[in-house]
Amino acid sequence: MDKMVYLGMTGAKYAQLAQATTVNNLANASTPGFRGDFQSLMASVVEGAGMATRVNSTLGAKGVNLQQGVIQSTGNPLDVAINGDGWIAVRAPDGSEAYSRRGDLRLTADGQLVNGAGQAVLGEGGPIAVPPHQSLSIGSDGSLSLVPLGQSASTLAVVERIKLVRLDPAKVVKGDDGLIRQRDGQPGQSGGVRLQSGALEGSNVSPVEAMVNLIGMARQFDWQMNVMKTAGQVSDSGNSLLRLG
Repeated sequence: MDKMVYLGMTGAKYAQLAQATTVNNLANASTPGFRGDFQSLMASVVEGAGMATRVNSTLGAKGVNLQQGVIQSTGNPLDVAINGDGWIAVRAPDGSEAYSRRGDLRLTADGQLVNGAGQAVLGEGGPIAVPPHQSLSIGSDGSLSLVPLGQSASTLAVVERIKLVRLDPAKVVKGDDGLIRQRDGQPGQSGGVRLQSGALEGSNVSPVEAMVNLIGMARQFDWQMNVMKTAGQVSDSGNSLLRLG
């Protein structure tokens, strides 16, 4: 019965891990540009002595849903959305280059351009810092144009350009920090990515679908716990028979 308990235990463990992934998706259903994760559970036949009907639960590779979210107009000149394929380069917590679709941009007190998560947005030369200005706009190619303080609109000048890249969908992975990278560690390729200014792309997570998945995962967890409970009952019955003998 110890093998039966183990099967139930591994099944419950991985169902709970998959449930945590779904909970994280649901928590980010309103996060701009968020890409949902999915965790697959697979069945693996247990090899060795015993019945061939014994099947173990294993955790499949964690994937990322790359489907585009709905783009909505906000009227905020610092809000941007990528229409189609492409990513915005940002600085990860470890200082490396990573990628995001989050376009709720803002300026810090010292003029650094960051997204809603506080991650520095990168230009071709590193993190973007914007000098004092009268007005600021973002072009479809990622260019930042501003009118200096005390100057007229005719002095509009491009001061920086947001780094926009394309990634190979087959190599896309999401790190524990929630940022996107390529599995081979190579940087994204620039070219052809266009921004829509004054708009935000929403999360691609469907709250209804996430709730349905959450309920399904909870039932799977209960089933595995019942397997463990049944294994204990069978073991107790066997011990009782041995004592009678």
